[in-house]
Formats: sequence, C-alpha cells, structure tokens
Amino acid sequence: MIKLKNITGGYNQNPVIKDLSLHVKKQDFFGIIGPNGSGKSTLIKMISGVLPYDTGEILINNQQLGKYDAKALAQEIAVLSQHNTQYFAFTVRETVALGRYAFKQGLFPSETNEDREIIKNVMRATGVEEFSDLTLEQLSGGEKQRVLLAQALAQEPKVLILDEPTNHLDLAYQKELLDLLNDTIEGDDLTVVAIFHDLNIASLYCNQVMLLNDGKVAICDKPEVVLQPERINTIYHTKVENFAHTQLAKPQVMLIPESNKKIQKNIEINQSFLEVTDAHIILNSPVPLRTMSSGVLNSGLGWYKYFINRHVDVKYNVRDYKQDMRAYLQKYNMQESETVAMMTAVNLKNVGIVEIKEKDYSLMIVATAGVRNAIDATLGESHAFELMPGTINTWIIVNGKLTEEAFLQAIVTATEAKTVALRELNVLDQQTNTLATGTSTDSILVAATQTGHNLEFAGPITPLGSKIGTSVHQAITRALKNAE
Repeated sequence: MIKLKNITGGYNQNPVIKDLSLHVKKQDFFGIIGPNGSGKSTLIKMISGVLPYDTGEILINNQQLGKYDAKALAQEIAVLSQHNTQYFAFTVRETVALGRYAFKQGLFPSETNEDREIIKNVMRATGVEEFSDLTLEQLSGGEKQRVLLAQALAQEPKVLILDEPTNHLDLAYQKELLDLLNDTIEGDDLTVVAIFHDLNIASLYCNQVMLLNDGKVAICDKPEVVLQPERINTIYHTKVENFAHTQLAKPQVMLIPESNKKIQKNIEINQSFLEVTDAHIILNSPVPLRTMSSGVLNSGLGWYKYFINRHVDVKYNVRDYKQDMRAYLQKYNMQESETVAMMTAVNLKNVGIVEIKEKDYSLMIVATAGVRNAIDATLGESHAFELMPGTINTWIIVNGKLTEEAFLQAIVTATEAKTVALRELNVLDQQTNTLATGTSTDSILVAATQTGHNLEFAGPITPLGSKIGTSVHQAITRALKNAE
C-alpha cells in the first residue's frame, strides 16, 4: 500500500529523516512511535505530500507520490493533524462536507445523494451528529478533533494518516475513536498510519509499530517485539518495565519513577499490625504491599494495605458472596480498592502465627485451618462442585523485595508445606478415604513490602523458600492442633 525506499529529507537541507525505508501493507494499523525530535511528524508530512524529500522514493498503491495531482492524492490519502488550529465559521456539517471536495467536478458542484449519505454516516460514526448546526468555534478541543476525523473519513480514503489522533480526547472517546478505526479498517479496506506518544495505545491497536530514533528506523515489527523494556529504556532515556494486559495478549509499558525515600522507607510488618477477633483477622499495613492472592475480593496481583480473613457460619450460603463481603468491608470503613478479603468457617482464635527474622528479610505467616472439607486433589472429580467458605487460609507476609518469579514460587512452596502438614496429621478425604492434600476452597496470599533486600527466588531449597516452607508447615500444624 505504502512503500518508502531510502527516504532522506528535512528542512533547509538539514536531514531529519535519514535513509528510511518501510512498507505499510493494505489494512494495516501502522503505528509510529519515538521520542520528541525523532522525525515522526516530518515523516508523515513526506508521506502525505506536504513536505518534499531530498532523495529516495515514495510509492502509494505502486504509483510514485509525485505523479498524483491534488485531487487524486486526496482520494488516496486523508490526513488528520493535531496542529490544525485554523477554524473558519463553518458549521460542523459544512466542515465534514468539505471532505467530499476531492470527488467534486466543475466550478460550483452540488451535493449528491451519495455525498449526503456518506456525510450522515461518518458524522453518526464519530459522534458529532448532535453538533451538526454548531460552528467549530463552539466546540471543545476533543469535539473538534472528532469533527475533523469525520471530515477525513468523508474523503473515503484508502489511507488515513493521523498525528496523535487521541490528543484532546478523554478516555471514553479515545477508545471509541480507535475502535471505530479498527472497524473501518476491517469493513472498508482502510489502511491507518498513526503517530502515538502513548506506547500502550500503540500496543493495543496497532498490528505493526515502527520505532523512530534520530530519523532512522530503530525497529519495525509487532508491538510485543518492539516494546521491549531494554530498547525503550535506551531510546527514550527513561526506565520502564512491561506488564501483561489482563484481557489481551498485548504488552503494556509502565514508567518507573525515581525512588521516593518517604515511600520507600523500610517498615517491618509484624504481629503488631494484626487484629484477631472472633469476627475477623485484619492486617492493617501502614504502606501498600505488593500482593498475589486468591482472595474473595481483589484476587491476583495488586497493591493493597488491608487484608481481612472474615469468619462466617459453617452453613454460610450467600449467592452474591462478593457483594456480601463488600457490605462487610463498608461496615468497618475499609475501602474495597485497598483490601484483599477472604472467608473462613473456622474459629479464628485458633490461628497459627509464625514469625521469622533473618539478616536481610523477615517473614510473618498467618494461617487459619480446619479440615471439615478436606480433599485429595488427585481425586477431586469424586466430589460435587460446591462453593464453601475457605478452610485453610494462609498469609505469607515478606519484609523484602520479591520478583514475580518469587511470588509464584512462594505459593508453590507454601502449598507443598501445607500438604506435608496434613499428611503428618493423617488428615483424610472423607469421601475417598485417602490422604488429603488441602481443602476444597483453600485461599492463599503472598504480600511483600517491596523494600530492602532483593529476594529473587522462593523455591523450597532457596534461603527464603526454605523459611516459607518451614514456617507455613508450623503455622498450619499449630492452627489444626489448636482446633482439636
């Protein structure tokens, strides 16, 4: 669709783009990223014919760019610039209708039924139909951006070039605009080339991303290949890390701010932050902890300050148990957004608590345990599926800095230690009469201060893992013996 071969050019014989080649295929959503001054806007000006280039060749649909006259090029390419600040006293509809100019014939062409249908459709699609009779001067920046997009789409171009298309748009309209472009690409054979400063949006919507640096192509590939932290750190001169999007196989980029000493100060989480009553066990941390858990609320990864293990009746059977837990948190003025919550039917006064202090880190294990619904995990299919309050709930609180690998290994190590504790106490699966490995609804939490010493591993033979295994075994054994 678009081919650039060894393009060099810029302003006043000062090359901004240097020997650049690329190939944008039909129906690509092609993103251009790069730091300020890397040549992004200069490049799209060259592709759209606004800025001449010194050497090389640009082909649009296998025809040299210079062979198109203005109207013919407008039928191939539409451009939406973020720097369009000249607004005439046209209404919104009149502005959108200007997009049909490339198809007009004669000195005073009239608007055809086809023109009117296209204008109506693009105005509806971009959400500007309600502003039809207003002038651009009466609109907000985001509304103007949507009107200009409608004008560009009214051209029915084969290629749409966008310079920061989400500029001035709030989150909802950013998503609507980009989803609209995606749909248009699929339905109308449109090819989109867009500049993005937001690397995460580029990753979510583009199938190809080109990273520009000093007017040259650093890399052009799929987002997951381009957005490697080491590469971004080097080219943008800042520290980032990648994390996985929760719904899509698309990398997302996190900025890592310089350490704030006030935030990063070492605070040791210990029993002094625990509240144990008949109704609940609460850990009230003075700072958010990095957390991985299987809680009723806020399971998975996150940062949380409050951790609650709530006692419920052994016959507890509430269909919307999450909402019930939310109501419980409100009763105690605890914010759901800051809290990991669990449930158990065991007597909380039988809790097993073990603390271990090492030179470079410390641990606190909090376990509540009962075996009424103990099962052998290898024979789980012998049991009917039934949601019941968690019976063995284990908290592993680490005063140290864990890697993602260490979080997962800590869960594995703790689970193995729990199984050994049940085996030593000869706890049986009552249905299969085999040794139990846990209960049907166990929950686990690993939380770390993420300050102090780096703890890379937590497998059973590592320094941290061996202490987790020993202390989880002790805490669960203690809780079960207390319950006898």
